[in-house]
Amino acid sequence: MIGPIPKDIPDLPAVPGVQTLMPSAVPATAVVIPAHRPKVGIYRLLVALTAAGAVAVDLYLGSPARVLSYFTIQVDLLLAIVFTLSAWRARTAERPLPALVTGGAVFYALVAGLVYHVLLVNEPGPFSLTGRPDVHHLWQALTNQTLHTLIPIAALFDWLFLTSPAPLRVRDVRKWLLYPMAYLAFSLIRGERLPASAPERYLYPFLEVGRLGYRSVLANALLIGLGFFALALLMIAVDRIRPDPTRRRWKTGFRL
Repeated sequence: MIGPIPKDIPDLPAVPGVQTLMPSAVPATAVVIPAHRPKVGIYRLLVALTAAGAVAVDLYLGSPARVLSYFTIQVDLLLAIVFTLSAWRARTAERPLPALVTGGAVFYALVAGLVYHVLLVNEPGPFSLTGRPDVHHLWQALTNQTLHTLIPIAALFDWLFLTSPAPLRVRDVRKWLLYPMAYLAFSLIRGERLPASAPERYLYPFLEVGRLGYRSVLANALLIGLGFFALALLMIAVDRIRPDPTRRRWKTGFRL
């Protein structure tokens, strides 16, 4: 006959040599099935090639040192590199580039496009990245629209409809703004080192210290910087509310 089970059972001593496993978060990449997206890769590669091709045309038509000094040219070269890497990762189902990098490339492309259409189009005389507006005017007009209109729209389309939302934070805005601030310093130092008679001393009319003075130039830079800050905050807000275009709905044999 089995006796009654005691109510108070003492705890068993720990087995020596056995370590307690600490809880750990499983990364999403360990449970999410990699997705091959060849069409997205082709689109991004075409955007990268278009940006690089437009930059190559301007480098051929103008002085490389002058052309490479423009913010637009530097941004489109950066975007071409980022989109090429993103195209490869979309094709091979690798982990996407960090959101800080992809979002920053789109942000800079939008900045270049907005500055051109808001501040430069209405300036007297045609705006030329080569400094030679009368040489191959049709080609220069084509590259201008490609770099300042087509590429920003294509980059924004990719970010909105082909890229998963990422946990962008307000502190990321400070990192994005470091490059425009560095470019402002570069532009002012470059203008001081060139002779006063050089026609390409200042590449943007709102940064012409010789005509406006440092006080007006810095005021212009502050106002434009506030616009950049507002644009970055808008991107972060949109990123938090937009749906995930890459989410897949897996079909199962169970119906709940």
